[in-house]
Amino acid sequence: MSTRSPAVPKTTGPETARRPANRQRLLRRYLPPQHGAWAMLLLPYLVGVAVVGPGWPQLPLLGAWLAGYLLSYYVFQAVKSRRPRRFLAQLRLYALVAAPLALAVVVVRPAVLWYAPAFAALLAVNAGYAWRRRERALLNDLASVVQSCLLIFVVATVAGVPPERVVPAFVVLLLYLTGTVCYVKTMIRERGSTSYRRLSIGFHLAALVVATLLDVGLAPIFLVLLVRAWLLPGRALRPAPVGMIEIACSVLVLGTLVLIS
Repeated sequence: MSTRSPAVPKTTGPETARRPANRQRLLRRYLPPQHGAWAMLLLPYLVGVAVVGPGWPQLPLLGAWLAGYLLSYYVFQAVKSRRPRRFLAQLRLYALVAAPLALAVVVVRPAVLWYAPAFAALLAVNAGYAWRRRERALLNDLASVVQSCLLIFVVATVAGVPPERVVPAFVVLLLYLTGTVCYVKTMIRERGSTSYRRLSIGFHLAALVVATLLDVGLAPIFLVLLVRAWLLPGRALRPAPVGMIEIACSVLVLGTLVLIS
């Protein structure tokens, strides 16, 4: 009888090493490198659900919202590059995911179509900046902020709640996300710009006043946002820590709105 051990398949080697690399390549192909966008996408949805209450139609809404963002990202990449064929796989995938989910939401709550013109106009602004290859322009970022904040009205409509109930939360999110756009520019693309830093600090001061007038319970978080906009620009922080700080701020904003709602 042979005493040799049975052959054990190799678990290392070029083939095994290629698998993680192939997965990373696939993720890079189908997921945009816009890590900060996810907080902007999820925060209005979570705030809306927290304010109006959960319901099953909000699940296909979330799926349609995320797939719609991914679809729009690759549409704008196609517009920017003037090479739509290069992004056909992504466009097909996300269109096939977004369309039935969006249709399900419309069937349940046809009133959501009232928001379509506003989203179309804002997406047209994004498309225009993509065509000119100026996606990082401040006005383009602000158009994206307004789109994200409008979602809270869609969440309310899907839940059958009057939109005016979420107006205060909409204003708070608009103040927070607009301030974040200004602040992040002072930390990365406009680092060292005195005018952007003044704009960011001035906006955060105004946001603190408006938020406090809405509800004094909002004052502490907006004071924290002002302090970070005042003190952090000029410091040698890499994009990853800047992003982590914003995630923490988003959680604080969400928690504050849940508490005061």
